[in-house]
Amino acid sequence: MSFVSVRDVFQSYGNRPILERVNLDVAEGEFISIVGASGCGKSTFLRMLLAEEQPTRGAITIDGGAPAVEPGLERGVVFQKYSVFPHLTVRQNIVAGEGFQTASGRLRGAKRREALDRADAMLDRIGLNHVADQYPASLSGGMQQRLAIGQALTAKPRILLLDEPFGALDPGTRLSMHQFLTELRAETKMTVFMVTHDLEEGFKLGDRVLVFDKPRWDPHDPGAFGATITYDFDARDRGIPFQRILDLYPSLARAS
Repeated sequence: MSFVSVRDVFQSYGNRPILERVNLDVAEGEFISIVGASGCGKSTFLRMLLAEEQPTRGAITIDGGAPAVEPGLERGVVFQKYSVFPHLTVRQNIVAGEGFQTASGRLRGAKRREALDRADAMLDRIGLNHVADQYPASLSGGMQQRLAIGQALTAKPRILLLDEPFGALDPGTRLSMHQFLTELRAETKMTVFMVTHDLEEGFKLGDRVLVFDKPRWDPHDPGAFGATITYDFDARDRGIPFQRILDLYPSLARAS
């Protein structure tokens, strides 16, 4: 049974079509990488999965439920720019992730003490327990991104959405974050959607790699048509290597 179901989704901004005829089925626990040329609707699709935006046509459902009308706790999100609170310590940022689950956004008394214990356990899990009392500005890029992922996971989402999460990191830190995400995913069994401009990264981390592109193109009006999923590659068990994809479909080179 499909866990995430996308049915005939269209999205337009005013008279400008962004996405058209997007259909997708994703099993629970799959890691989906999303690649494509700049401006082809990858981040728009992620925002619709988050329910931050609503499609102009079609529906996105999770586990057979009704389409969401606003972001909820079952979806966690991490952006390229470190989405943490700069005025809170590392530990307080993790506790804030639990606060999202309350009506007031705050935890008090015994509940806060329990949340602090869980925060310390999370920091140990993501390797940041030694900087628990520091502020995000004092951390390296990789450490800030670990914190952002840890904060997202604290709310126990069923789906983790990553929008270019490692694009601003240096190559060495990026590789260590790949390993971190691979280990974390093995532990949590979450469903993951990751937008990336790095085709190699997409094939390395994803079970499937979706390519967004415009199958219809008007040279006199480049914005006349929206993008859709033009390829859905299986990257598991040493599936089709990304270089072979580039050899077969040179147009995808612009996605990397």
